[in-house]
Amino acid sequence: MSTTIDTPARPKRELPPLMRLTDAAAVRLRALYEKGEQGKLLRIGVKTKGCSGLSYDMTWTDAPAPSDEVVKDQGLTVLVDRKASLFLIGTVMDYEVKNLTSGFTFTNPNEKGRCGCGESFHV
Repeated sequence: MSTTIDTPARPKRELPPLMRLTDAAAVRLRALYEKGEQGKLLRIGVKTKGCSGLSYDMTWTDAPAPSDEVVKDQGLTVLVDRKASLFLIGTVMDYEVKNLTSGFTFTNPNEKGRCGCGESFHV
């Protein structure tokens, strides 16, 4: 005699977005897309660099590559290198202006630590 037990399917949990843009990042990126980088797209990836091992890499490209994930947020398109997607799931991209510097910053829930200068991170 055999018995089969029907187990209900587990509900699928919604994954966090691959990447989100803050309002400040969207404003700055929109300005870049409309002026000097018109017709191009920003590609975000990670590369081996620094004391902690990884750093964010941003480059301009004319079109998505087959290996790019396309992220649409706040009416803008950003590309994420598929090789970097596991490192970046849930990351929030911001744009900060400080007294002596300004630039894009990343709040990444996958980071386990950063080096002292803040240039690199590890997961």
